[in-house]
Amino acid sequence: MAKRISVRLPAEWEPQSGVQLTWPNEGGDWRDRLDWIEASLAGIAREVSLRETCIIATDNPGRTGEIVRKVGARMDAVRIYALESNDIWARDHGPITIQADGKPVILDFAFNAWGLKYPGNLDNMLTRRLAGMGAFGKTRVRTLPLVLEGGSIESDGAGTIMTTTECLLWPNRNPAYNQRQLDAQLCRYLGAERVIWIRNGHIPGDDTNSHIDTLVRFCSVDTLAYCGCDDPTDECYQSLKTLEDELRTLRTLDGRPYKLVKLPMPPHIFDTQGERLPANYANFLIINGAVLVPAYGVPQDEEAIAILAKCFPGRKMVPVDSRGPIVIYGSLHCVTMQLPEGVLP
Repeated sequence: MAKRISVRLPAEWEPQSGVQLTWPNEGGDWRDRLDWIEASLAGIAREVSLRETCIIATDNPGRTGEIVRKVGARMDAVRIYALESNDIWARDHGPITIQADGKPVILDFAFNAWGLKYPGNLDNMLTRRLAGMGAFGKTRVRTLPLVLEGGSIESDGAGTIMTTTECLLWPNRNPAYNQRQLDAQLCRYLGAERVIWIRNGHIPGDDTNSHIDTLVRFCSVDTLAYCGCDDPTDECYQSLKTLEDELRTLRTLDGRPYKLVKLPMPPHIFDTQGERLPANYANFLIINGAVLVPAYGVPQDEEAIAILAKCFPGRKMVPVDSRGPIVIYGSLHCVTMQLPEGVLP
């Protein structure tokens, strides 16, 4: 009988070897806001480079390197690869790394641009191309047919995966699978003992079909930080209230209620057409020794930082201006993908 391989998806707070970014190309639909978006990504690259390696995929290495250098990044910890891409959302097209018998294995899931909403052909090939250029050293890469975005899943590193029904059951992602079958796929590929399917919650402007990383995040195996809203006149009030009620019913693997930590909502931010953007504070990134917190230049930034500081004792809270990514409907966590310890040479 073949030996059963032990598989798990590490929690984000576990030791990391690096973080991947995908730089915006100059011809994208953000061309009139390119400087703003690049400034946000450069700020992330700087903070990452001070603590671990920052990998950047870009079609213009010279320009990108100069921008990152100017913000004070530790350039010996920045690795730039010349690659074309469609978009900047590394969380969703980037590598998802599991531990298989204690060794890192990169899972290259299919990416179809959030259910065929946008072009995604170049992004779908990015992980394989980075691997071919030696970005991940000798770490094994498995390409899989299942459509799965990194922003759609959360892991506590101990056997629980959390996702949303709205996203994973969206018909243009994996139409051949029902919830039970997708549950089995997540357990198979990610080593989950169980999958928590969140059925409520939505942030206006989120075009991912409610990615979990805009709503609820694991801060530890027994603590969940989530987006809350105390204004009954806000369009997301009822949705986030039912999310809160749902979270109260959840239990840890050992049967205890989760500790729930409510994050504030920033004031409404709108695009030039008057559409509300999905600004939130659940989209933070945990890295070695720090938590990068999305900041929008509003008083609620400090409130969110203070709340998260209690969830991550011993880690530095670092606000990162995220007004660049938010204008194209994402935030800090969405533009990053962490690479666990052992992935990078």
